[in-house]
Amino acid sequence: MIYLDSNATTPILPEVLEAMLPFLRDEYGNPSSGHRLGRRAAGTIAESREAVASVVGAEPTEIVFLSGGTESDNLAIKGSARKKPANGEWQIITSAVEHPAVLKTVHNLAENGYRESVIPVDLNGVVNLDTLRDALDSKTVLVSIMHSNNETGTLEPVKEIANLVKGLDERILVHTDAVQSAGKVPLDVNDLGVDLLSISAHKMYGPKGIGALYVRRGLKLDSLMTGGSHERGMRAGTENVAGIVGFGKACEIVERDIESDTARIAKLRDQFEERLLSAIPYAAINCSGADRLPGTSNVCFGSVKGETIFIQCDLQGIALSTGSACSSGSVEPSHVLTATGLDAGRAEGSIRFSFGKTNRVEDIDYLLERLPAIVEAAKTTL
Repeated sequence: MIYLDSNATTPILPEVLEAMLPFLRDEYGNPSSGHRLGRRAAGTIAESREAVASVVGAEPTEIVFLSGGTESDNLAIKGSARKKPANGEWQIITSAVEHPAVLKTVHNLAENGYRESVIPVDLNGVVNLDTLRDALDSKTVLVSIMHSNNETGTLEPVKEIANLVKGLDERILVHTDAVQSAGKVPLDVNDLGVDLLSISAHKMYGPKGIGALYVRRGLKLDSLMTGGSHERGMRAGTENVAGIVGFGKACEIVERDIESDTARIAKLRDQFEERLLSAIPYAAINCSGADRLPGTSNVCFGSVKGETIFIQCDLQGIALSTGSACSSGSVEPSHVLTATGLDAGRAEGSIRFSFGKTNRVEDIDYLLERLPAIVEAAKTTL
């Protein structure tokens, strides 16, 4: 299998699995228990919290462990909004290209007593700052704009967004979904100026089912769950100790390797795009004019059925995506690509290739030996 779907998930690294195994076997203590097993579990969580905090430039006390990126986005958005009354006055601002974990959460709040503003993007998927400035008002409670897009790789100007928002009113909270960015590009919450930032372990060679939310010191969110006082009262429930250990180890590894990996993966992606456009001249790279994640390439093959390309690649041992993995059952064109101005046909004819730590040049060779014929066959089936 040639795996080119790292934006959907990444394989667990052997070092991560090894770190987790003791906590799936012998070290089974509840970290809230006062005996030796419990204390050891609690101590290990504290060590992992330091590693996760380091990868985003935060303090360990600012990290809240959750079940993944979706819960992290939900806690950031709902936990912020619910500090204000649901009386139709308070506004949440987001963008047209957000992950469904953000967009649907904001839509849900809009159906339950909050105002919603969705900011458009340009042809490269970048948020329109002038429209954002016009949308801000004295009743804005939260602005949630992603750090990088899961489909196109576009990096949003989060630092400029935070400066703009805080320049109007320091009390307006700024959240960014950095699930795709963590471990791929450097992150520093203090440099970005955000109050809340979401990440997930399985996008950075850790296990599924564990994520985190950076919550700026002094900020208190309304918890989504009632129960014990775990995670400083923001996430009730016994901690996923093995998952947290794996998350911490994954953060240590990606932080150690980020400079070399970023350069190598960016070079790999650029080689792929150059060779692809030479082999298939009518192909186009979506959002190529934006700063992008190093390993993401979203390619439009014209008005073909991307699903046909996807299936034929899968049959030949190539794993990729027609868009967000969370939308794989949808028959609708990508909301991200249509927001950038692509028509429905070209959006449906787009494929996401996302490279990661395990990819090599040989993977590109294998892909490009087969892809031109697959795309041509897809054209003839229209």
